[in-house]
Amino acid sequence: MAAYEGKILEVNLTSGMVTTSAVDKETLRKFIGGSGLAAKLFFDRDLVNVEPLSDKNVLFLMAGPLSGTNFPTSSRLVAAFKSPQTGIWGQASAGGNFAAEMQKAGYCGIAISGASSKPVYLVIEDKKVEIKDAADLWGKDCYETTDIIKKRHGAKVDVVEIGAAGENLVKFANIMNGKWGGISRCGGGAVMGSKKLKAVVVRGTGKVEAASPDEFTKIRNTLVKKTKENIISQSLKGAGTALGADVNAITGVLPVKNFTVGDGSAFGPKIGGTALSSQYLTKPHACLTCPIACKRTVRVAEGPYKIEEGPGPQYETISALGPLLMIDDLAAIIKMGETANRYGVDSISCGGTIAFAMECFEKGLIASKDLDGGQLRWGNPDDVLAMMEKIAKRQGFGDVLAEGSRSAAKKIGKNAEDCTVEIKGLEMPQYDARGTHGHGLSFMTSNRGACHVASSIGPIESGWTTWPDVGITGGYDAKADEGKGELNVTCENIAMLSNSSTMCYFALMSLSITDIAEALKTVTGFDYDLEEIMGCGERIWMLHRGLNNLMGVTAADDRMPKRILTPHPDGGAAGSVPNVEIMLKDYYKARGLDANGRPLKEKLDKLGLSDLAAKLYK
Repeated sequence: MAAYEGKILEVNLTSGMVTTSAVDKETLRKFIGGSGLAAKLFFDRDLVNVEPLSDKNVLFLMAGPLSGTNFPTSSRLVAAFKSPQTGIWGQASAGGNFAAEMQKAGYCGIAISGASSKPVYLVIEDKKVEIKDAADLWGKDCYETTDIIKKRHGAKVDVVEIGAAGENLVKFANIMNGKWGGISRCGGGAVMGSKKLKAVVVRGTGKVEAASPDEFTKIRNTLVKKTKENIISQSLKGAGTALGADVNAITGVLPVKNFTVGDGSAFGPKIGGTALSSQYLTKPHACLTCPIACKRTVRVAEGPYKIEEGPGPQYETISALGPLLMIDDLAAIIKMGETANRYGVDSISCGGTIAFAMECFEKGLIASKDLDGGQLRWGNPDDVLAMMEKIAKRQGFGDVLAEGSRSAAKKIGKNAEDCTVEIKGLEMPQYDARGTHGHGLSFMTSNRGACHVASSIGPIESGWTTWPDVGITGGYDAKADEGKGELNVTCENIAMLSNSSTMCYFALMSLSITDIAEALKTVTGFDYDLEEIMGCGERIWMLHRGLNNLMGVTAADDRMPKRILTPHPDGGAAGSVPNVEIMLKDYYKARGLDANGRPLKEKLDKLGLSDLAAKLYK
């Protein structure tokens, strides 16, 4: 089959009807795939006013044009929906095999609407699609569900599923891709739970062909070599993403004690990539077509946090369930990471929400009686594990925290909002913006709320990569503010290419943007060049922003949490705070937003988004 035919599998769980629809070539060219194409489908179906947990919301599971080929790191799957956690645009992604299997079955996306009256799961085997009873799966954790489905349908199928958190509509429930990939942010698991959809199973036996096979093979071989030789790729292969804890602990970027402590240097040697590799690593693990293998297979052989060999935690999980909570016991962090995976919760939002609650407990805003006689003490893994269970099952105070820190703070009152560290309702990722100002700006302007992959400015400020072909040559001061607005615009447009082509962020750091344009050209047959592909990134970002504007987002929502505007007295970022006013002024001008935070009409018209402009400026 051709690499990118634009077929969408349409599944209505209310009626049980299964059909297919086709995306026209011009739309595919302009919006690429993944989150870009999902946003276009979301807009065309007029979903901005739906209630996130109603049967009117649509869950889009999207591949990209590189999915199903052997292009390096082309295996990411994007889930998109209206978020129950934030009430605005929601998206998340993870590596694995699902997107490739979906493409091999003949679909670049699945649009799931309606809601079943009883638990079900969806099975896709090439053109055969069935909605099956999931009564025996409901209540199983994500690992158990994966094992049962693979035993039932064969080891070669791939599966995305929810655990107890999704079933109980926890607002930051995630969708797990088997055991290894957390499609984690914005509450997609709750959307699946509201539809009584336990899992989606896919197996494709078709072969995905590039539009220009010989040219594709040539560039693919070149880019695999570039990826393998890149120093960041080699570092990630050797120590995994947990290496970020080693580095960030020194630079003042590692969040400690709910972002209140600046010096996290003591944590790095205890929880970072070196410690994980030397103490618990059994072997690396790679997603499909990935030459990097940044994931870690681990085992805790003994002790209270013993686990069998299986998926280990990535950097975000290690930080959010470690130093953010003042925990430096790596075995406990591994156990908490596995627990998050089994229940199906976003470890970033879960850790951030529990950190918020720990601070509230420390300050007396909540007491033991509120916690059913329990406690939430800094540095205590058992308190965290107990609360994770309560959150996933919505028991006791866990029912309050299951709404996320912003909603929980409003319910607690007593100035509890001062303890939150979130943007647009989404808890901050594990980077203290006092040490990386442009990255902080990208959290403020991200369209899904605080997000570490909505812009590629983080690795640029860290000196990990450059993209000279689009004017990014390096040498940036991470704690400077001038020029970061314009830089972030370019880096956001680049990130949209990653999110829409469904290519991994880490490979993106190894390649030029021209490389990406050439790869997409050989696969799709579209005559892409550097200018057009960057224009696609800008168009996709603007569509996401416009959708958010229609859902109530204004300039006031592009804000930094109060906590981050207070300087640390010590640590690698001592005395540093981002100058929000300078960066936002620069950013709004460079991005083309008006004072209300809306894309300028003439900008939308130029990008071919006149239909969006008509709704924003009616």
